[in-house]
Amino acid sequence: MNTGSFPPPKRSGLILFGALIVALSAAAVWAFLNLSRAPVGPTIIIYLIVFLATLLPLPFFGYRLFSLLRADYVLDRDSLSFIWGLRVEDIPLTDIEWIRPATDLSSPLHTPTLSLPGGILGVRRHADLGPVEFIASTRHDLLLVATAKRTYAISPERAADFLATFRRATELGSLLPAESISQYPSFLLARAWENLAARFLWISGLLINLGLVAWVTFLIPSVTRVTLGFDPTGAALEPVPSVRLILLPLLSASLFVAGFFTGLFFYREEKQQPLAVIVWISSTVSSLLFLLAVLFIVTTPI
Repeated sequence: MNTGSFPPPKRSGLILFGALIVALSAAAVWAFLNLSRAPVGPTIIIYLIVFLATLLPLPFFGYRLFSLLRADYVLDRDSLSFIWGLRVEDIPLTDIEWIRPATDLSSPLHTPTLSLPGGILGVRRHADLGPVEFIASTRHDLLLVATAKRTYAISPERAADFLATFRRATELGSLLPAESISQYPSFLLARAWENLAARFLWISGLLINLGLVAWVTFLIPSVTRVTLGFDPTGAALEPVPSVRLILLPLLSASLFVAGFFTGLFFYREEKQQPLAVIVWISSTVSSLLFLLAVLFIVTTPI
């Protein structure tokens, strides 16, 4: 029997998310570089807003890209599994009432609000089916998987083969009893939170970064000019307005957030959990070093 993987269409979504990540990253780097050179005045605020506006969506689109790369629908004689990033739904075949194309519905099925190609995700209520959870990459050729608890909308690229394989699997019957599994990204976060070391590092890093932002905000009005480094000969660079100190908490927070999500990625697998803790240690130590850097800058005579 031909069972196995029936992944969704990925090309358009990967192109979209990849292009968005590249564009946002380029805009964030451009804004940061201009922020570091801009004269004191309204332009600094403009570049700061652009930097934050382009940096904050990056984790979201990065996760969407990762989810689509990992996306798959796996069908065998015992169960049907949906894998979408950190979202995993494993349904025993005996729990599935029917699977049919969404085009068979008498009333149209609307996708969740703000759905993007490559990430049609979320729950939308249908007049006949009730809540429908979308785990799909495209609006076209959707299949509906109905269980007693919920209906799912999926988008296997080879929909006809998927349906034929499902019919054969139900005719042959299950070999082994399967258990229903429903895992969300929040489950991983909660599991990592139970780790005492992870919890301590997250809280410590967050407090250090919040303290750094508050301290720099307090320092800027009270310090006129600062020097932010040394040239290749070891001489201090030309003093700049103290408002440039805002670059340090921005860099610190960006690295801390990147380390947080990278650590979560490694924490998925038990054998890589020590590596995740190492990443979180590095993020917290990096934030502490930025704090010490501000202390060194404001105590160094100009």
